[in-house]
Amino acid sequence: MPPCQAEGIAILSWNPLARGRLARRWQTESTKRFETDQFGKTMYSKTEEADRKVVDRLGELPEKRGVPRAQLALAWMLSKPFVTSPIVGAAKPDAVAALSPRLTPEEIASLEEAYTPHPVLGFSSAESTGQNENIEVKFALLLLHPER
Repeated sequence: MPPCQAEGIAILSWNPLARGRLARRWQTESTKRFETDQFGKTMYSKTEEADRKVVDRLGELPEKRGVPRAQLALAWMLSKPFVTSPIVGAAKPDAVAALSPRLTPEEIASLEEAYTPHPVLGFSSAESTGQNENIEVKFALLLLHPER
């Protein structure tokens, strides 16, 4: 995301709660979506071990802060100046409530320390060829310089 931030390109965050994975303890609650979302299963199958670390790390904050996981996950995303708006579901009030908690720099660092970048999925044919490294940068540059 640094190239986007450097060039003033806004980021629209898609799937900020990782299909509900950031809203609850690691696989403790089976939801209809978790059971039936085949694309979601493929999105996270290769990064499951790393993702669990993030979910566990996020789980340390609700007890300290008295704020639900989903609100804290969204608050983290909203702490990024290049994120202009998230794409969130409207079924629960967590998205609006996430505007209130402000994470400390230490909390942000703790969450980011556990994170492992994911490959781009679903929006590129590069996904099937294994050539998805740097696709975010290429897309951002294409927006800036369409003649390339």
